[in-house]
Amino acid sequence: MTNLEDIVSLCKRRGFIYPSSEVYGGFSSSYDFGPLGTELENNIKGVWWSEMTKIHDNIVGLDSAILMSPKIWEASGHVAKFSDLMTECEKCKKRFKVDNLIEELVKSEKSLLLSTDIKKVNEKLKETKCPLCGGKLAEARPFNLMFKTHVSAVEKKESEVYLRPETCQGIYVNFKNVIDSMRAKIPFGIAQIGKAFRNEINPKDFLFRVREFEQMEMQWFCNSKDANKYFEYWKEERIKWYLNLGIKKENLRAREIPEKERAHYAKRQIDLEYKYPFGWDEIEGIHNRGDWDLSTHSKHSGKDLKYLDKQTNQKYIPNIIETSVGVGRLFLAFLSEAYQEVKGGRTETTKSTKEQELVLKLDKRLSPVKVAVFPLIKKDKKLVKLAKNVFKDLKKEFVSQYDEVDSVGRRYRRQDEIGTPYCVTIDFDSLNDKTVTIRDRDTMKQERVEIDELSNILEDKLKA
Repeated sequence: MTNLEDIVSLCKRRGFIYPSSEVYGGFSSSYDFGPLGTELENNIKGVWWSEMTKIHDNIVGLDSAILMSPKIWEASGHVAKFSDLMTECEKCKKRFKVDNLIEELVKSEKSLLLSTDIKKVNEKLKETKCPLCGGKLAEARPFNLMFKTHVSAVEKKESEVYLRPETCQGIYVNFKNVIDSMRAKIPFGIAQIGKAFRNEINPKDFLFRVREFEQMEMQWFCNSKDANKYFEYWKEERIKWYLNLGIKKENLRAREIPEKERAHYAKRQIDLEYKYPFGWDEIEGIHNRGDWDLSTHSKHSGKDLKYLDKQTNQKYIPNIIETSVGVGRLFLAFLSEAYQEVKGGRTETTKSTKEQELVLKLDKRLSPVKVAVFPLIKKDKKLVKLAKNVFKDLKKEFVSQYDEVDSVGRRYRRQDEIGTPYCVTIDFDSLNDKTVTIRDRDTMKQERVEIDELSNILEDKLKA
């Protein structure tokens, strides 16, 4: 089983993820996506976006603002209810999220943590000591997770706004705009990728729980009589998406959330869970939100958000089926799934049976670099010139790398470590017959192809 420390080490060493503000000592729970991390992140978002807006019918895109009217968050209940229970050690003053401390409470009585009545929670806390110093813990109190800021030069109550804690509310308040401008007909979906912010008490597990993250959400609007059907449909579609991108079936499960644990808006809720290096945890949520969101915004805004079915001439508030996933959690899951240590070497030059090599077997659609180009020998100017010309042509179509440092075996290993599916080697025969060798990351098989056909062959291989 891959451990989280290995993933973190790989990410820093190979340019996937850097600790934020590192030259100033770092900034807790914030991360910067490096060159390869940016490519992987964009590929994840691109595959999701293509799935939603191209593969499926009747789904359009949206990019709503991060800063919105605070009235939206009052109507949605975030101002009053979007909070976690927090406690503080009276000795070392460290703050903790209560449900991280009282594991048995989460498992057997999680409804207590979702309740405003915290008497029983505090009784449990009396039996719990600070995990850092053993000190006494203070009584639990609600801690609102939204970040506040001001839209005026002068900070005053009237100028307070919030960084959005989720992206879906921007979709709901634009429901009528999309209906009117796109002539959308029920059922249809609105997809969005965007930043969200939550002032987490205890961020943890690398990218899994952070204060600044990116969500990919699709809200499917339908008639209430079809809500159950579409809930099952989207659950199965999302599971198939993960399996299609290389997540093993045994590492993915769907957990039905009982009524007492559901979010207040959810008529039904399923969490897709992934077996991370630190254990099973949520990777995506699928919710039947009923008509709660549009009804609430219609009531608080005074705007009629009912949908007019022109065939029946009936007006109604649509139900919403939501699929919601965090890019960071996906990023971590795909890296965890692809991370493999292979004993005995993967090149002809590696003789040791004890040596371990790292291979990142990412799906080709996700791999940050698609192809690497090597000259067989760095010192030969003709080989280098031809290799650079091949690289120059390929990088117009594929994210590519050129490498001439160390032996070809070492260069293969570097590319295996970042998940590059294909390596192209230019050797002395290339100078005469204009052919090159393509090496496959997963099978290690090599084939000889003509340079003139190289681009088309790689394109076909990357689509296969």
